[in-house]
Formats: sequence, structure tokens, C-alpha cells
Amino acid sequence: MKKPTIKDVAKVAGVSAAAVSYALNGRTDKVSNETIERIKKIIETLNYIPDFSARSLVKNQSKLIGIVIPQTESHKQLILENPFYSEMISGIEGKLREYGYHLLLSGVNQGESYLDLSVQRNLDGAIMMGIYPEQFYDGFKKINIPIVLIDSYINDSYFKRIGIDDEYGGYLATKYLIDKGHSNIGLVTGAIRKDGVVEKRFLGYKRAIREANFFYNPDYVFEESMSYEHGMAAGQLIANKFPEITAVFATGDMVAFGAIRSLMDMGKKVPEDISVIGFDDITMSKMFIPPLTTIRQNITEKGAIAAEHLINMIQGGVEQEANEIMLPLTIVERATVRAKDN
Repeated sequence: MKKPTIKDVAKVAGVSAAAVSYALNGRTDKVSNETIERIKKIIETLNYIPDFSARSLVKNQSKLIGIVIPQTESHKQLILENPFYSEMISGIEGKLREYGYHLLLSGVNQGESYLDLSVQRNLDGAIMMGIYPEQFYDGFKKINIPIVLIDSYINDSYFKRIGIDDEYGGYLATKYLIDKGHSNIGLVTGAIRKDGVVEKRFLGYKRAIREANFFYNPDYVFEESMSYEHGMAAGQLIANKFPEITAVFATGDMVAFGAIRSLMDMGKKVPEDISVIGFDDITMSKMFIPPLTTIRQNITEKGAIAAEHLINMIQGGVEQEANEIMLPLTIVERATVRAKDN
């Protein structure tokens, strides 16, 4: 069956297409309440679905928010595989829905532009996670839509930023292991890029090591991607070649899961033989066996705060003085870390 159009509704109602449009938008200054009610009944009878793309062009408002996740690692499916992103997006989507907005989710490969998609979809705003090349941010300034950054260390007052102190988080995790009596501590991490989240956590790891007057051994840093697979590979390498390592800080919970799995496959007991601490406290952390000790950030709340901040910017609300909102970090003690026997 042919999809009914606004002209079909107008014809049955005996009014112009413009009058139907006014009725859809509740314009009582243009059409009477009686006409609006009559048109609404005809729309229901014909099962007419308004073209939101056309309406967004007229009103210059799409009610669409772009959610941008960089795909900078070699492991391209992180956007789908890592529950961290689903928990973050859940927080964003729930808050957007409260205000009648919808999200458009997209991964962006290194070197790709998001500008064409932003313009074509007439986005009202965007939330960007992670770090991008400088020209990527410059492009967004040109199309002049509100932007909120999550987990970005770009120093530009044009953007609002929501994040945590990742350097402190890395320090907190490593110091926790040191306080449990460990001195040979491995770091299993994603690619360390300048001014990225992973680099900050790595710097926190180094600070704790040096503060304790321990030797920083670069061979104890296992760097590749924030994936379960990398955790597996690193755990196997630690079990085979670095028996002196008694504790591991994994910069993401998924990485920690992989490391624990391979360590146990290699005959190591966690935490009896080797302790492991993660980062993020994704929902699976408390379900994992053994339950994962980790650094907790409220991922869902972070997404919700970013969305509310963005909506406030779009709707012209009162400007918040702080250009950056930093959320707290805490240690969640579960079952993967134990004090080292002397």
C-alpha cells in the first residue's frame, strides 16, 4: 500500500498542506482548535506518519543528537564488544528521551570526518567520547552546534567536558597494590597516546611506582588495545616470562577479564598467585568469577550528565560556570587482590 502523505491528509480534511503542518505543530494562531482535532482524527484514520526529516528542515531542529565514538585501536569492534560503551550510551539515551531527543550512534575511524553526517542529519548537538585529531574539533566549530566531550583532555573552552581524573585513577589502583605488599606490578593497557585516557592512567601507574621508590621496568608494561583478547595475550606472556610479577593493574575491566582468564588457564590462581585490579567497574565486574576488584567510576551517570549538559546548551539554559565536570573515583574491593605474603 502507498504510504499516505501530508497532501492526502489535506485533501480528506479539505484544508491546505500548510494547515496540516500547522496542526501537527500545534499552531493555534494559524488554525483553530476544532480544525486541529479534526486533522488529528484524519491522521489517525489514514495512519499518516509525519516526515520528521522534512519537519526538521522547516523548524531547523531535528531532535537528533550525534554520539561519536572513536575507533582508533586496531581492535575495531570495541564499540560493540565493550560493555563500558553500552552503559555510557544507556545513561545518555535515558536522559535524552526524558527531553524528547533521540540519538544517532556512530563510530569514527582514525582520519575520518564526521562533518558530512552531522550536516546531512541536521544534528542539534553531539556528544563525543575519547580523543580525536585537532582538525576534527576544528571542523565541529565551523558547523556551530553544541558539543560535549566525554573523557577528552583537549584544552579548548569552546567545548564542555565531562570526565574523571584518569591519572589519579591509575595512581589509586597501583598504590592499592603497593599497599598490599606488591612491588613487581605489571600494567596491561591499551595504546598509550598523548593526552589520552590510557596515557593518563599509565602516568598514574608510574607515579605510584616511583613514589614507592620501586624501579620502573618498561618490560612490565604490556601495551596494545583495550580488549579482552589483549588481556588474554598479556596474561599468557606474564605467566610464561615474568614469574616475578605478583600483581597486575589492567586499565580497563575487559582487559582485566582477559588477563585473569589466561593466567588461570596457565595454572595461576587469582588472587593466591597473582593479584589483578581493573578500572571502570562495568556491571560484569561483580558477576565475574572471581568478582573483580576495580576502580569505580559511575559510567551511566557520566553519560546522563553529559546529555543533560548538552540539552541545557541546546535549549539556551543558564550557562554553568564550570567548563569541566570531574566525577569521583573509588576503589571497589572484591576478590581478585590479596596481600602479598612476605
